[in-house]
Amino acid sequence: MKVYEYDNSTEDQREDHDSGVAVSEAALNQIGVLTHHFDSVDDVNALATQRGYKNRDECTISPGALGDIYEDKVKTFFHEHIHEDEEIRYILDGEGFFDVRSKDDHWVRIRVVKGDLIILPAGIYHRFTTDKNNYIKAMRLFREEPKWTPLNRSPEVDENKYRKEYVDSLPVA
Repeated sequence: MKVYEYDNSTEDQREDHDSGVAVSEAALNQIGVLTHHFDSVDDVNALATQRGYKNRDECTISPGALGDIYEDKVKTFFHEHIHEDEEIRYILDGEGFFDVRSKDDHWVRIRVVKGDLIILPAGIYHRFTTDKNNYIKAMRLFREEPKWTPLNRSPEVDENKYRKEYVDSLPVA
């Protein structure tokens, strides 16, 4: 998995935007982001059992799968937001980017490819986009019933219980 600071370019969000500043796995772990690479769904199943993920589904994000709503859907995913549950994605095919906010509120870009699994903690500001190939297929894992409710960044969301718990969980510098 390639992880680096996002260069904050206003160009096409589906490009790398690699600032040249690498971000370590340890730095990701400090903000609660966990990453794995699994060559087998059996490994995903073992992690799901270990972490209590009871439900899953699969989604394909591409112009072919979503048709006319593709562009609008990708824009929605790329709007900065949080969830009140962990976000767990296992990449079955294709490539894309998860951007997460560092402790100092800078963007960190995580390139995901087939076999990568990413876990984002509840309350972290993040966004997602496909890469320039406009295609990704992912397995979404959930502890309870599948749901995906984004709360777009705002002063009100900054006061959200899950956001506050997340911020309070970060190590003090």
